[in-house]
Amino acid sequence: MSGKTKQIVYAWIEKADHDLGSAKLVFLHIPDYFDTIAFHCQQAVEKYIKASLVYFEIKFPKTHDLIYLLELLSGKVEIVQKLYEKAIVLDRFSIEVRYPDKTIHLTNEELTNAIEIAEEFRGFCVTVMGIKE
Repeated sequence: MSGKTKQIVYAWIEKADHDLGSAKLVFLHIPDYFDTIAFHCQQAVEKYIKASLVYFEIKFPKTHDLIYLLELLSGKVEIVQKLYEKAIVLDRFSIEVRYPDKTIHLTNEELTNAIEIAEEFRGFCVTVMGIKE
């Protein structure tokens, strides 16, 4: 991986970590902000996948579709069905929760699950890229 590519990959990971960290902080302090927590989890996963796509030099369009991004990544990395299923859980939060006409209410269990999914994707993407922390 070239120096420039490495910079871009790490920038995507850093932005994703900020989204995941924001989701955790909001969940800890303002758990009634369901939409914000869910949105940040989706955004974190999107950015972790995009970091992996950059790492493997796979071009991708501007999209929030986690399944589509995973399909692109699957050309270089094996994606197990369970990851697709977890991506589907978060995928609806990319658009659905962004606007006031779409209100959702999630339980603490659902929010905890969303955070755990984002953490799992972080681990998966860092592993497939061979990044040691």
